[in-house]
Amino acid sequence: MRLRMSVTALRLIRCRRLSTAGQPGVKKVIQWKDFKKVAKVTGAVVLGGCLFITYEVVALNKAVSIDTSAILQEKYKSYVYLRATPSDEKETLTAGLTNKARRELHRATRWFLEITSKLLLRGSVDEHFSHVDADPHEVALWVLLKRTQSANKHTRLQAVQELADNHHWHDYQYQTAAQVIDQRTAVGLARTPQVDLRFFLPPPRLHDLEDGLSAEDGLRQLLASLPQSEVDKCVQYFTSLALRESNQSMAAQRGGLWCFGGNGLPYAQSLTSVPSEKVESFCLQALVQHSKVQSHCDHIVSNGGLQLLQRVYQLRKDSLKIQRNIVRIIGNLSLSESAHQAIAQSGWIPVLAEVMQSPHVMQASHAARALANLDRETVKEKYQDGVYVLHPQTRSDQPIKADVLFIHGILGAAFKTWRQKDRNTLDEEKEEEESRDNYTECWPKSWLAADCPNLRVLSVEYDSHLSDWMAKCPVENQRKSLAYRSQELLNKLKLAGVGERPVIWVAHSMGGLLVKKMLLDASKDPDMRGLLKNTKGIMFYSVPHHGTSMAEYSVNVRYLLFPSIEVRELCKDSPALRNLNENFLNMAKEKEFKVLSFAETVPTNIGPMIKILVVPAQSANLGIGELIEVNVDHLNICKPERKDSFLYKRSLQFIQEALQSYISH
Repeated sequence: MRLRMSVTALRLIRCRRLSTAGQPGVKKVIQWKDFKKVAKVTGAVVLGGCLFITYEVVALNKAVSIDTSAILQEKYKSYVYLRATPSDEKETLTAGLTNKARRELHRATRWFLEITSKLLLRGSVDEHFSHVDADPHEVALWVLLKRTQSANKHTRLQAVQELADNHHWHDYQYQTAAQVIDQRTAVGLARTPQVDLRFFLPPPRLHDLEDGLSAEDGLRQLLASLPQSEVDKCVQYFTSLALRESNQSMAAQRGGLWCFGGNGLPYAQSLTSVPSEKVESFCLQALVQHSKVQSHCDHIVSNGGLQLLQRVYQLRKDSLKIQRNIVRIIGNLSLSESAHQAIAQSGWIPVLAEVMQSPHVMQASHAARALANLDRETVKEKYQDGVYVLHPQTRSDQPIKADVLFIHGILGAAFKTWRQKDRNTLDEEKEEEESRDNYTECWPKSWLAADCPNLRVLSVEYDSHLSDWMAKCPVENQRKSLAYRSQELLNKLKLAGVGERPVIWVAHSMGGLLVKKMLLDASKDPDMRGLLKNTKGIMFYSVPHHGTSMAEYSVNVRYLLFPSIEVRELCKDSPALRNLNENFLNMAKEKEFKVLSFAETVPTNIGPMIKILVVPAQSANLGIGELIEVNVDHLNICKPERKDSFLYKRSLQFIQEALQSYISH
């Protein structure tokens, strides 16, 4: 056995010696030449690679900067946010040559890698380097975020839309976007339908108030710091009222019977329940008036008003009225582009985005106005206080072909006048229960917008009262005539871009007289001739073209002794009303306006045991166009019972026919 192993070992040794036998000298020379060639190639590659990497690092260092404050650790990961450094649009000749050389270097490197991969790896470079350590979903997010900063407007808008449309981002990605997006992108996202609120950072933490101070004290201090110049007597009145030191003295001044805003709630009674909240309401009402003055807006912003309003907003989450007034102030402040940055920095964009999704039409519409004024990317119009966009309230690809304007009457409002007819009788309880989900607080926003999506629907609001006792301001009656309101609303509508497209007017009661007065005034103003030219139709709901006898009824002694200027102007067969109607008729016939009028046939309850036909059919008949009598009272003539009711279907038909040549294509 041992002899066999020895023989085998001997044979293996001899075979190994034979295989290594040859000319050693020659072999060594060949190896040294190969080595020099390999060394040269390797050295060239290493040197070129080092130069290439050095160049790329320097270029990358110039192109990006690291924002260390944006590092977020989640799911055991660290995220470093890169922010592009803005460069001049005009590239110098050197920069152009550098970029060209860089592209050529990339091309040469790619070619070298392709050749070496085929020789060494026996395959394409893409097969070995296509799998990088990066989540495509994360790459997509960063690509969209980068595109939101593009110099091309269309690219920016598309990127914002794609960001909002993708509902598959992870929580940490929403937080990433919230920290990276700028003010312009945030406003665009806020104006996107049903945007995910995780795109927005929460409002910044507010500093604690000084000892002994409350939000109410802060509002009073802010009001006291505002100038009393450039304001009318009503603003001065509201300011002085809000600055009263004693709540009891304010109640005593009115004997507990004065009603703020005509809402029927005795002020003294409200003081006993929520005094601080009521005083805050007074202060906010005064701030609303101040925020209509441009110079006062600057004072409000510079004196910390945005932060103070944010504090009150967060404290009064349960008060829709207070929050609505605050958002109304923000909407007025946003008319000034110089305040946009301060509004964004104080955390109002995420608040407005949240309110936009409110089920309450009034809340959402106030927020929509504020965001539209902030969105200078897609909105060129500006919406002043009292002008509300009912549709579209968000960004849309749907082109707007025409405008429809809704003007309410006495005691009306921009929203409540145009709600669906109330159903509260016992016979309709079952039907009300079934259709509660379909009930709309504003049918132009819900129904008309759905049937005519390429229309812009606006609603205008102004104060009107039956008696001066109900006015918010004691001196308001001195200036709230039909002529004054006409000029005031024309200026607001001009800023809103009304008159640049075909227009349909829809008016109820005294609102119809206001429409006629505005069109007559527009015919005398060269800057408003476009409004007159583009008016295609007018729809009147129980408009007293020839006056009403309501002002002659002594339903309530305060109406008889102190009738408001609106009521005095509505007196039957008044000379001013007769002249207005005659002048308008002549113009309407000349311009060939399409006209549709509805008349009430059911008396309206206007007091205990008193029913009157507020606007008889004779007074509702303009003299041109079609007149339709409807079996409803004065208040419900503009409130369709259902979407398939005759009142709505006929109104929709009139709008579509008057605008057929504009909205059909």
